[in-house]
Amino acid sequence: MSGGVDSSVAAALLVEQGHEVIGATMKLFCYGDAPIPDRPCCSLDSINDARTVAGHLGIPHYTLDLEDHFRHDVIADFVSEYSRGRTPIPCVRCNSFTKFSDLLAHADALGCDAIATGHYARAEGGRLFRGRDRAKDQSYFLWGIRREVVSRMLTPVGMLTKQETREAARRLGLATAEKVESQEICFVPGGDYVAVLERHLPAGAPALSPGPIVTSAGEVIGEHAGFARYTVGQRRGLPGGAARPLYVVGIRPDTREVIVGFDEDLAARTLAVEGANWLDEPLQIGARCEVQIRYRAEPLTAVVAWVCDGRISLDLGAPARAVAPGQSGVFYRGEQVLGGGVIA
Repeated sequence: MSGGVDSSVAAALLVEQGHEVIGATMKLFCYGDAPIPDRPCCSLDSINDARTVAGHLGIPHYTLDLEDHFRHDVIADFVSEYSRGRTPIPCVRCNSFTKFSDLLAHADALGCDAIATGHYARAEGGRLFRGRDRAKDQSYFLWGIRREVVSRMLTPVGMLTKQETREAARRLGLATAEKVESQEICFVPGGDYVAVLERHLPAGAPALSPGPIVTSAGEVIGEHAGFARYTVGQRRGLPGGAARPLYVVGIRPDTREVIVGFDEDLAARTLAVEGANWLDEPLQIGARCEVQIRYRAEPLTAVVAWVCDGRISLDLGAPARAVAPGQSGVFYRGEQVLGGGVIA
């Protein structure tokens, strides 16, 4: 229970269905370091909101201190990935390592049969599917959880639209019914991820040190203040004066170079992912699937070209624009999530 409306309704629906329910909220980082105390989730206020909802539902509520796990599994990886010139998705790491694995461990300690979540996705028969509301579908962020976790998951709002969830919260008299959604990374208030890097990287770290902005042909056309400030596909912060708009098309952390080019230079016909996790049988060479490379992006048809030690290369049926290393490549067959990996 994050303290938001989705997990509040998930808990309420389970109570309504006759389950014996225990509410759990995760304390993931030191709130004293956060300059914005009134975020919709992951704050002291959110813990209180979750506790209030649990009291209204007549269920016990626990706060789980997972700060050390979160710092190791999510924040450290976030900093490391940006230091490598990549663009991570911390929510995927949090779901894959901290939230679901630790929640299941606590559930086992309490003798629970299942764990539930307010995500807009559907866990059915040990398989994971997109949420009914495609505008809110969160299955893209769940590819990294273990298959045995999926087999014990309940997703009460997975068949609801966001509007239906709000209506259910009002009908059930939940205090979070009108609570606004969180649109930012919980430990990056205001979206200033560079400030997080500055707090965790040593002075003079290459990722935040000046370097050249160069064209694909090797011509130096400017200087940047740190390659961690850029991601593939970015247009903002690049030198002007070109006949056509310039975009970041690559980052070379070893030389601190930010590579720029034109729109057509962003098109990719192949895609490689690493660290694959499978929620169904692994894809083999020649297998067809759909792959989604960004949240809310349309999936692309693809054929597996080769597989080796958790690394997979796919040939895409149509060019993909701005494929950013560090993001997630998630494999689907229709509505079902087959697995995924980190774009390499």
